[in-house]
Amino acid sequence: MSSDTKSSIPDPGKKLGHESGVAVGRSGSCPGHIAIIMDGNNRWAKKRFLPGSAGHRAGAKLLRPIAEACVEHGVTNLTVFAFSTENWHRPMGEVSVLMDLMRYVMKNDIEDLHVKGVRLRIIGDRSHFAPDIRSMMAQCEDLTKNNIELNMSVAVNFGGRWDITKAAKALARKVERGELTADAISEEMLGAQLSLSEVSEPDLLIRTGGDHRVSNFLLWDLAYTELYFTDLFWPEFDAEQLKIAIDEYAVRQRRFGRR
Repeated sequence: MSSDTKSSIPDPGKKLGHESGVAVGRSGSCPGHIAIIMDGNNRWAKKRFLPGSAGHRAGAKLLRPIAEACVEHGVTNLTVFAFSTENWHRPMGEVSVLMDLMRYVMKNDIEDLHVKGVRLRIIGDRSHFAPDIRSMMAQCEDLTKNNIELNMSVAVNFGGRWDITKAAKALARKVERGELTADAISEEMLGAQLSLSEVSEPDLLIRTGGDHRVSNFLLWDLAYTELYFTDLFWPEFDAEQLKIAIDEYAVRQRRFGRR
């Protein structure tokens, strides 16, 4: 292999915010960025002969304590999958419950998160949400914009394919305006257009509920992420379970394609 070819290979370790070479080997005691697919609310409720809405409410109550636990562990970025682009196809009553839960969390938990130093960011297409929800999103982001303990991104009306398509369209418009040539487009340019471009890529993805798939979440960002699956439903996943996942991550070997 020529030296020119070697230099063209991207360094995923650097992209994830590590010094070159440091990321190879043991992960370290704690991931800097955790992403969570919060799955299993309906099945948790069904198991207890409760309506699905009870499961969603129980799951919503967990978001604040999990964020606080991340702060205690020294996690700097948390991204949670709260509502996908596909979730609009659920029964209208269930969607209505989820919308009300968004309102409840933003109204009742934001002050506590603010005190803990959590910065809230909403990622996804907001255009389909009611005006009052969009207004609350903006207010929560503005209130917490200067916080630095934890950057929490909540993905709503979000899909990994939507995110990549949006990024591709942004670059295509630059090409149309003559600001960029197609041959000049790089991975870094496309990555800069994605919803999580301001933070490092996730080190650890946690999915509750027993399914072993990423379900159109952060398709681009998860390229080198460690995956952790648990059969526990989301309402059962507490701070102790988060610690177990972090401990598992700490003994993983992260090679990023190297030996």
